[in-house]
Amino acid sequence: MLFRSLAAAAALLAVSAPVAAAQDVDLRARVAAYVQPTNEARTQVVLDQVRAAGFEPVVETFAGGNRQTGEIEGRNVVFTVGEGEREILLTAHYDAVVLRDGSMSQGVVDNAASVVGVIEAAKRLREADLDHRVRVILFDQEELGLIGARRWIEAHGLANVAAVVNSDVAAYGDTMMYGLNNGAQSAGVVRAVREVCAERAMHCVGFPVYPPSDDRAFSGAGLGEAGEAGGADRVPTVSLGFQDHVGAHQMWLAFNGGEATGLAEGFVPQVFRLIHSAEDTMEQVDPATVRLAGETYAAVVAKLDAQLTD
Repeated sequence: MLFRSLAAAAALLAVSAPVAAAQDVDLRARVAAYVQPTNEARTQVVLDQVRAAGFEPVVETFAGGNRQTGEIEGRNVVFTVGEGEREILLTAHYDAVVLRDGSMSQGVVDNAASVVGVIEAAKRLREADLDHRVRVILFDQEELGLIGARRWIEAHGLANVAAVVNSDVAAYGDTMMYGLNNGAQSAGVVRAVREVCAERAMHCVGFPVYPPSDDRAFSGAGLGEAGEAGGADRVPTVSLGFQDHVGAHQMWLAFNGGEATGLAEGFVPQVFRLIHSAEDTMEQVDPATVRLAGETYAAVVAKLDAQLTD
């Protein structure tokens, strides 16, 4: 009986390994498609990939830009999964930074890999029996100051939003990081993340102080352009990302270790040497992480859907 079970397991692995390898080749190609000379070209990649996944995206334009850039039209790409009176938002930004030499960063660690992971999660959620509609929003102009997220809130409000799950920097590593600094109202979202981590036996690290992303626009929707606090419109929100195990803990120490981090003087965690630089390239991307992100984000949203229904 033991040998029969071992043989069955070996056969299953023999079948699943090539399938996973083929998926990883596809995921890598989809992330690489975002290496474009302009953010406008990245918008078209988003639209193509959302349609290829079987969804019909809507482009919501807005007046964006900041003091440095002047006014620039932005384009949020939005689509929905399922039906329901209230919504869970699943978000990531697709824009990339312009480097000092005027060229466009490849922007695959920050943040094309997250976008592909979010679309993968949406495909999985399409097969789930959910009580909430999932609205996927792929934001433009996060790199200019969370402008796409702010403009979406201005246009739609938050009255119908039950929770927000945001992804930023999910390109390599098997350790999921999550922020704990999105207000007391976010405790339920954090609980859902922790339960998924336990159920999936994942490496997960919670950050009392976590770098800002589009999540901040939702956890404090009254924030001004410079980040000043204000306004009462806040919704349960969590921001998620992935790194290797050591890098995640080094980043935790850099943000949360105080004066005695144990890190060498002047040490900068690898992820901050990559993002917003010419080093943010496809060589850094592990498609297995993108696949893991898609699976995990879908599980978190499904867990939230059940908790909010109860």
